[in-house]
Amino acid sequence: MTAQTRFSDDVINILKPTDYISRSYEGSNVGRVGLYIGYHDGSKESGEIHSPKHCLPGSGWLQQSSTRLDLDEPRGKISLVKAVYQKGDRRELFLYWFQVQDKTISDEYSLKLAGITNSIIYGRKDAAFIRVSVPFEVDENGAAAAGIRFIRDVYPLIRDFLPAKNI
Repeated sequence: MTAQTRFSDDVINILKPTDYISRSYEGSNVGRVGLYIGYHDGSKESGEIHSPKHCLPGSGWLQQSSTRLDLDEPRGKISLVKAVYQKGDRRELFLYWFQVQDKTISDEYSLKLAGITNSIIYGRKDAAFIRVSVPFEVDENGAAAAGIRFIRDVYPLIRDFLPAKNI
């Protein structure tokens, strides 16, 4: 880990997470990678998860591409979005997903449905948003490979801290 960011009160008031981490990492096998995890407990004080589809363009980023993909992991697949955004000369690859119960979700409509189902069946409203970002200049495929390697390395470490099924 090379840095940990604390958001300003203005950003916290917009995102309204119950808890979050925002960190930067750098290593020989992944280069520079950012990790944001926002946990929302579903209370009135906690806001809804903000999708990058809405948040990033609102702060000047233009979406260049977006696709969904599944990563197979030992404890199941991770359904995520791979998107490229540009702001001025900066280009960044984002890999992100939403987590409700043990489900990884890659679209906002499924997130809403899972939240309703979770609330009705389990009496829970909590969810998490996980985003990995990789800045790049030219090599989008290399950035994607670095982000996926990072997810494969870090997911087993964070998995038990994300929303899971009731026991």
